[in-house]
Amino acid sequence: MSSTPLVQFKGVQKTYDGLSLVVRSLDLDIQRGEFLSLLGPSGSGKTTTLMMLAGFESPTAGEILLDGKPITRTPPHKRHFGMVFQNYALFPHMTVGDNVAYPLTVRKVPKDEIARRTAKALDMVQLGGKGDRYPAQLSGGQQQRVALARALVFEPQLVLMDEPLGALDKQLREHMQLELKELHRQLGITFVYVTHDQGEALTMSDRVAVFNDGLIQQIAAVGQLYETPANRFVAGFVGDSTVLDGTLGADDHGRCELVLPTGERLAGLNINHAVPGAKVAASVRPERIEAHLAAPADLGNVVHAAINDVIYYGDHLRLRCAIAGQAQATVKVPLGAVAPQAGQPVWLRFPPEFLRVYA
Repeated sequence: MSSTPLVQFKGVQKTYDGLSLVVRSLDLDIQRGEFLSLLGPSGSGKTTTLMMLAGFESPTAGEILLDGKPITRTPPHKRHFGMVFQNYALFPHMTVGDNVAYPLTVRKVPKDEIARRTAKALDMVQLGGKGDRYPAQLSGGQQQRVALARALVFEPQLVLMDEPLGALDKQLREHMQLELKELHRQLGITFVYVTHDQGEALTMSDRVAVFNDGLIQQIAAVGQLYETPANRFVAGFVGDSTVLDGTLGADDHGRCELVLPTGERLAGLNINHAVPGAKVAASVRPERIEAHLAAPADLGNVVHAAINDVIYYGDHLRLRCAIAGQAQATVKVPLGAVAPQAGQPVWLRFPPEFLRVYA
């Protein structure tokens, strides 16, 4: 990817009623060739951001740049972006081939070139030979492939996707995620993808921008986003988290301890801008917690708990554990590692390097 961003949002704001901001002071660089997902709950501003980039909405303030040039007042059809919607938006009276060829037809591309590029686009999405069919004759997954082929056929430098897999069943959706990721790898085109599904974002993306309340809470590569969430919202929204509430102990060379209401202490934590003496929360991924059915004699950062429930997930077990003074903790353990039963006591070790402290 080039170091020069393909797209830049500079101080972009959006309000529909003149009072509340749907998008607030957005600064965002989209790199060439990356797969960027805009992730967040409903009403967080992610779809509005995509619609402003597409040209279907206009910013209330700020500027959007493409290759360093303002496009804020450029109409959608002159931006030449590919667009894929959740509802496919195919023309039912037109064949698959005609649907895919439509962007080339309106651009007055020669007929022989249209035929060649349409066939290539259909082959790209594994629909070669189905150009004479109509959308109603295809499955949901095939219709989504047609919509994707139509977005790619005129070779745009940017493809925008608004929850395009939301209408598919779970198995087909997961299959299409992998296909999209592979297609992105082959083409090298910049993809910007809106979703509220954190698993989908982690599976496909190079980077993820997490939105909430009109602001980007964190933008990072998927591994960094998952392992080092910037705040409690990101920790709770991206993946599962177990959260322990307590008081922050003394600062010792950039490290601290969490004092639980029971008096138990978790030491060696990264202070993460919190203030000693403050009420804080420590977040940890469930797979990072160690579960012991007997009290370990030589390990620190161990908290006593009780197993409320054991849930079988096929490749692992998930324990729901009660810790005094805390919300229920979730722990993932591999099959065969322990043989827990509901009602048993359990000792949970929280490795300090995986705990994140938030004020």
